[in-house]
Amino acid sequence: MTPPHIAAVPLERAGVRLEPLEEAHRAGLAAAGAATEIWRFLPYDGTGPGFDAWFDWSVSLNREDKETVWAVRKAADGEIVGTTRYLNIAAHDRRVEIGSTWYAPAVWGSHVNPACKRMLLAHGFETLKLNRIELKTDLRNLRSQAAIAKLGAVREGVFRRHMVLPDGHVRDTVYFSIIREEWPEVRARLDERLASA
Repeated sequence: MTPPHIAAVPLERAGVRLEPLEEAHRAGLAAAGAATEIWRFLPYDGTGPGFDAWFDWSVSLNREDKETVWAVRKAADGEIVGTTRYLNIAAHDRRVEIGSTWYAPAVWGSHVNPACKRMLLAHGFETLKLNRIELKTDLRNLRSQAAIAKLGAVREGVFRRHMVLPDGHVRDTVYFSIIREEWPEVRARLDERLASA
């Protein structure tokens, strides 16, 4: 089977749009990413002057097909509220990671994250025919771990002393995955959550 070409395409579900990241998203994402707590557990600092460097790097990854980066927009009012991506792409193995996801605090705990994950998982398993989708987070980020577990992802373990963060903290990283055979159950769980949102 030929490996899939994994590129950003527009996706929409449950009042949330994923748009391939481009220059037109810069100002909206800068506003969405202004809160310092967004960046606490991420391996880069996107606050203040660091935002433009992060944004330029993200756009270049999209342009070069190294990662697949989306801006997250609420369909009702057009507000940009965050970003997500496929990274660690292994097309030959039919595997990606969903990550580098962050949202404005105003949408934390809302339907935005489950809607985004539903779209990215469906695109991965149904369109791209992937075998495995990984997710990871800082061991200290209990909110993210709970959100990933609530998707139905399986916790696989901890990579100890895995990354050095901008503040010098040496991060332990928790890995999760969903495999193709688990997707129908995960999809049903997400659809139920989104129907009640």
